[in-house]
Amino acid sequence: MNPFLLTFMYYVIAIAVVVAGLFIFEIMTRKYKDWDEIKGRNAAVALSIGGKIIGICIILMFSIFHNDTIIETVYWGLFGMALQLVAYVLFELFTRSFSVEEELKEGNLAVGIVSFCVSVGLAFVIGASIS
Repeated sequence: MNPFLLTFMYYVIAIAVVVAGLFIFEIMTRKYKDWDEIKGRNAAVALSIGGKIIGICIILMFSIFHNDTIIETVYWGLFGMALQLVAYVLFELFTRSFSVEEELKEGNLAVGIVSFCVSVGLAFVIGASIS
């Protein structure tokens, strides 16, 4: 396949998977609306969402490196996104002394940074396991 066309296809896939992931994260976030918070300059939420975007893209990058077909990249991207969703739920469950969502809504940058790191860190683990 023409490398320019292939690059364009990966680009389109990346956008589609990221948008799907952001849509699902928006649904999962019950205490605020991500984009309203970002518009309101909530840096903690922006960091959390940014980590999810970068995390999904890291997983897609590993998938592109290790798979021969476009469809495999889509599957790995969606699987990685699902694992990122699980990580988000676990992060909320493991922080019993406070609510991650409430802290992000209040603009707690420390929680935003940790949320960013969880998403990006786990993306490298997920990506490295792709074969």
